[in-house]
Amino acid sequence: MLQDVMDTGESMVKILKSSKADDELRKVREKQQSFFERHMDTMKTITLVLNGVVQCEDEASQKLLDMERQKSQAEWELDSLEQELQQCTARSQNMDSELQFLQRKLESLRVSEQELQTLQQEVDDDTTEVIPSAIYVAQLYYKVTKIKWEYDTEPHILRGVHYGADLATPINIDTSVLSRCSVSDELWNFVSTEW
Repeated sequence: MLQDVMDTGESMVKILKSSKADDELRKVREKQQSFFERHMDTMKTITLVLNGVVQCEDEASQKLLDMERQKSQAEWELDSLEQELQQCTARSQNMDSELQFLQRKLESLRVSEQELQTLQQEVDDDTTEVIPSAIYVAQLYYKVTKIKWEYDTEPHILRGVHYGADLATPINIDTSVLSRCSVSDELWNFVSTEW
């Protein structure tokens, strides 16, 4: 295009020289020079604008790449956090289950401890009240009846020894075949009525 303008300008100069119109020729040359300078300024401006567009595109591309990297990093971190959250949730549920189990176990132990304390109190009461009184009663029965009992027999067997004034008589009574009244009568027969 520039070449066409130059050719046209030269053609015009030739025509003007042939007509001897120097003034007109000078005006045309000035116009041509002015047109050429504007064209060059326009080309520089277009080049600057295109360079600016290219630079903007480069910057936009770099920003886009950076944002993509940041997005990928953020997605990776989000996935990582979600996995960690799932693991923590699972651990929390396990710990809650274990805590509930331990709380039930603790409550069971407390109940057992309370039962043991109650049992210990009963044993203490027995050792301070029942056993001494039972020992006293057993000693009293022995002094009255002169019968010494064996305690390691079957529950339905009464076994022991009656120590009379001059004779020791063994006792072996099966309470499952005799009535309570018969057993009582048989035992009272060993007791002396003499004081």
